[in-house]
Amino acid sequence: MVGARRILIAGGGIGGLTAAATLLQAGFEVAVFEQAPVLSEVGAGIQVSANAGRVYRSLGLMEAVEAAGVMPDAYHFRIFDSGEILQTIPLGAGYRERHGVPYVTIHRADLHRLLVGKVSSLDPGAVRTGRTVTSFAEDEDGVTVTLADGTTERGAVLIGADGIKSVVRRGVVGSTEAAYTGDAVWRVMVPMDRLPPDHRWHSTDIWAGPGRHAVTYALRGGTVMNLVGCVEYAQWEDESWTTPRPWAEMRADFDGWHPIITGIIDAADRDQCFRWALRDREPIRDWSTARVTLLGDAAHPTLPYMAQGAAMAVEDAAVLARALLRTSDVAAAIALYQANRVDRTARIVNESRANRALFHLPDVAALRAAFAKRDMNAERSAWLFSYDPTTVELVAA
Repeated sequence: MVGARRILIAGGGIGGLTAAATLLQAGFEVAVFEQAPVLSEVGAGIQVSANAGRVYRSLGLMEAVEAAGVMPDAYHFRIFDSGEILQTIPLGAGYRERHGVPYVTIHRADLHRLLVGKVSSLDPGAVRTGRTVTSFAEDEDGVTVTLADGTTERGAVLIGADGIKSVVRRGVVGSTEAAYTGDAVWRVMVPMDRLPPDHRWHSTDIWAGPGRHAVTYALRGGTVMNLVGCVEYAQWEDESWTTPRPWAEMRADFDGWHPIITGIIDAADRDQCFRWALRDREPIRDWSTARVTLLGDAAHPTLPYMAQGAAMAVEDAAVLARALLRTSDVAAAIALYQANRVDRTARIVNESRANRALFHLPDVAALRAAFAKRDMNAERSAWLFSYDPTTVELVAA
């Protein structure tokens, strides 16, 4: 049947392109519809832990990811003003030895570029820019998407990788409002040579404090320092992560914090401080129809408090490709994919939310007490980093 192995993907971000690459490598025909006129990615850093890194390894991209990023030596949880280390997750060579792939921090645009190159090498015509999916209709033989220009495209499966504002999700589960979480997020990147030599760390650090926290790590071979700061605001309307905000507001939000944090902010370009609202949804257990399914934030939007939002989309992509390879029954393949993703992604969503409360405890004594009850290294190694979406057993519901 014409189009029986043709997969349509709405969205050309990290999740959509990873899905395209895994499916093309598996022998499927793929068409990605990206609404932006040019394939590009904005934002700041992404942390590639082993669970996602194994997918990039399977695509032959891991060496390029390493070359474009930084391999931090440790992941520290610190007190906001003193820098006191509450817990450490060892990274570096030991992490690679344990998990088979390194822990890498990489600029989102660099990772996106590598994925674009991989997809293009497999099929130069797979990605169509300036094409927005506005609706879809499915039948026993396939699914037809309608684009903003009025044209239609047909395939065997439609994957909604179109983010938290997903049009495909609305067609699958109806309209469900993404709620403001109470946090707005700052991001800024600073050339490393603007910082004092003793502040040019290559660790990944979470700085926990009352009502807010910050994350710092190096990018682009250690030439750039990335800072993300999550601050509680009672109300917030703007959720665009490309909207600049006044530098003085960011500086005020972190007044009294460790000199590394204030030093990064002081070294930032005054017109390059960005802030956006964090929104999410309650986890759901059904994000599919017989021929349409979702991945990444379209299915399970995840707060960035475990650095696993992009990783979940990458895991989704690998598991979905494997499920579609296993059986020619599309509905059964989609059901298999969903059954093997709902519990893990819900856990990530819920633990990311819980980390918000942990990182924002009201005083130093409370932070010390809470972290003393945890073993972050053992917890994350046991179930998060150890997961391999390229080989994990797929169990039917």
